[in-house]
Amino acid sequence: MSEMKPIFKGVRGAPDILPGEVGRWQRVEAEARRILQDYGYQEIRTPIFERTELFVRGIGEGTDIVEKQMYTFEDRGKESLTLRPEGTAPVIRACLEHHLLTRGGLYKVYYTGPMFRHERPQAGRFRQFHQIGAEAIGVEDPALDAEVLDLLCHLFDTLGVSGWKLHLNSIGDEACRPVFREQFTRYVQAKKEKLCPDCRVRLERNPLRILDCKEEGCRSLVAQAPSPLESLCKDCKTHFHRLQELLGLLKIDYSVNEHLVRGLDYYTRTAFEFVNPALGAQNAIAGGGRYDRLVDEMGGPPMPGIGFAIGMERLLISLPQEEQGEMWIGVFAATLGKEASQLALQIVQGLRRQGVRASLDLEGRSLKSQMRLAHKERYRYTLILGDEELKTGLATLKDMAKGDQEQIPLREVVNRLVSQESRGRAE
Repeated sequence: MSEMKPIFKGVRGAPDILPGEVGRWQRVEAEARRILQDYGYQEIRTPIFERTELFVRGIGEGTDIVEKQMYTFEDRGKESLTLRPEGTAPVIRACLEHHLLTRGGLYKVYYTGPMFRHERPQAGRFRQFHQIGAEAIGVEDPALDAEVLDLLCHLFDTLGVSGWKLHLNSIGDEACRPVFREQFTRYVQAKKEKLCPDCRVRLERNPLRILDCKEEGCRSLVAQAPSPLESLCKDCKTHFHRLQELLGLLKIDYSVNEHLVRGLDYYTRTAFEFVNPALGAQNAIAGGGRYDRLVDEMGGPPMPGIGFAIGMERLLISLPQEEQGEMWIGVFAATLGKEASQLALQIVQGLRRQGVRASLDLEGRSLKSQMRLAHKERYRYTLILGDEELKTGLATLKDMAKGDQEQIPLREVVNRLVSQESRGRAE
């Protein structure tokens, strides 16, 4: 007996997206692209790896992402490179390198793609995960913040995501953040013995990162800590109050979370998260905020900005149950006999060239087996062709989703099916 060859398995935390699942991803991506473009965003695509110093400088040395989670390696030229753990720093780098911000005014871009962080895999959190994100650069008016939040609300409502909640905060700027940092550090220092080991290190290096800790003891301690809202300067306070007024005008519900800071150092003023409480501990489906100093810190001119990222995996499991299965789409031609197969080949060619998903049997299956295949592959319509249909000039069309069937003239088949499929998608 020959020895069986080992079967390779994928890397833990980097799941495959199989053909039966891809349709859901494509539908969400298509809806997001449409809405982002309606709001004036253009797509940008950056490499999946960058020089390591880009993320160290952009995200911040004291963050968990830089200290613990980045996939960093040395290439053959001895240069340190990192698989991108987030999308904002690469986008800003690309905008500055290619002089996309020199024309002045508001500049809007969006991106999609995989990100990489070495974390303990669990529901909704993977080592390779996917984001849809956007950056709006060049305007500090809180009306832009409100527009970004409206865009996300619009997308979630369009996709049928229910139960989402918007958490909002202002974390100040370079004028008032040091005041809050000092107050917070003094408070936590007095209770140092109650911190987890990681937060004791954070206390020395970057105390505000304690606000991100998920350990229950640290969360309880933080709940009683000073709030960044108490230390806001006049300009930051005015900005936050104006944003709240605009959200009221747009009828967008939110709650103020005074200890929301997000996990990256570049944020200023507005910070936000959209959460789905039904997801449990890993419940943030989108988040972002302002980064009014990031462009400047990365070598560009002083220029405000705001952005967000949506976690695709968490968004997909937040969709309505009926949206989590594959849709019934397209036409399958089930045939009996050589002449019927030849006609079906012509019909399928015509359908495909008019943008309809279409297929036929190429393996000589029985009619019953072809019908089972059409159902398994979730074709909306099955066109049945045999000797009788060729003789009468009428084909049998079965609606696989509803179970109805009718007869249609062969000469009208392509036009009818294109029309039927368009109506079926709209239902």
